[in-house]
Amino acid sequence: METVKCIKERRSVRKFDASKEISKELIDSVIDTARFAPSWKNTQVTRYTVLTGEAKDKLADCTNLWAKNGDIMRGAPMVVALSIVDKRSGYERDGSPSTPLGDGWQMFDAGIACQSFCLAAFDAGLSTVIMGLYDDNAADVIGIPEGQILTALIAVGFAAEAPEAPKRKELSDLVTYKS
Repeated sequence: METVKCIKERRSVRKFDASKEISKELIDSVIDTARFAPSWKNTQVTRYTVLTGEAKDKLADCTNLWAKNGDIMRGAPMVVALSIVDKRSGYERDGSPSTPLGDGWQMFDAGIACQSFCLAAFDAGLSTVIMGLYDDNAADVIGIPEGQILTALIAVGFAAEAPEAPKRKELSDLVTYKS
């Protein structure tokens, strides 16, 4: 798929066809593509935990912060938990911050990885929605290892809806030129 088409046509989907499972080979292919997302000094801090079945349902049950995320997860065949290795992105090898932003680069790398994952999934015929609202205990329920930070949950499946594109701001509202 063309990159521009992929960026413009991908939508956040919240309703999935529950009768269609995602093969391990398909999700591995998506993650294999997403692993090429750029990262701070090529630290490659992103990690993916794939949850299905009972593990996914257990996570969906602990979403008191915003219950609709639990409903979305229950309706999706798969949830991918995206985490990052803490204190690597934005840091030197000795552990000192590389810039005044310190660990601010971690979330930047996580965002790039999320978008890369979602675009790769869309190119593979899958739909996704990134969920940033989750309870503090979600990392424990998932089993995120010590030294990593849970940054996003991504529901993944075959779409059972075709959301319309939301209105976008005009280019003139977004760009400033200076010389």
